[in-house]
Amino acid sequence: MRKFISGLILGAGASQRFGEPKQLLPFADTTLIGWVVRQAQRTLHLDEVIVVLGRSADEIRERVDFGDAKVVENLVFTEGCASSYRAGLAAVDSHADAIMIILGDQPGITPEVIDSLAEDWRRSNAPIAICTYEGRNGRRKGHPMIFARSLFDELEVLHGDKAAWKLVDANASAVLEVDLALPFPEDINTRADFERIASAESTD
Repeated sequence: MRKFISGLILGAGASQRFGEPKQLLPFADTTLIGWVVRQAQRTLHLDEVIVVLGRSADEIRERVDFGDAKVVENLVFTEGCASSYRAGLAAVDSHADAIMIILGDQPGITPEVIDSLAEDWRRSNAPIAICTYEGRNGRRKGHPMIFARSLFDELEVLHGDKAAWKLVDANASAVLEVDLALPFPEDINTRADFERIASAESTD
């Protein structure tokens, strides 16, 4: 039987550098979070998609078509991304064998990236799988990343930002690295990031 993977999109960031909800920035023919959700829903290998919202959750719900994705709210989003893991895990299907964490501000994560990671993880018994991308100084590790159900309890007790990397580091010998012949998908953290990445998308 195919292992069940729940896609968990983290979209609860406070967007403090933007002064407006980063999730609602215009991207292609939708919004930034709408684009990321669309990529996840176009995959062949995610069995469900869950979106975690935080700041401005009501406004985002009103303006974004989430389709059949589950949308949950992280009421303590200021505590970092680890709090979004807890909110998302609470909504995961009881049959889920793993979650795939996808960042809501990385529009360069395509359905092909998601499917490659999912397929390789399903063929393994690894508790963790991460993507590696082409970088200036060799391979660069990044999202999406998969955590098997055996690590759900550990994910739930993490704290702060970049918390999932603590589990990756603690289980380094058991991590499956999926090498992709692609450049690292940039995060949108500043207005300049957004303008550069959105411009590149519009010319593709």
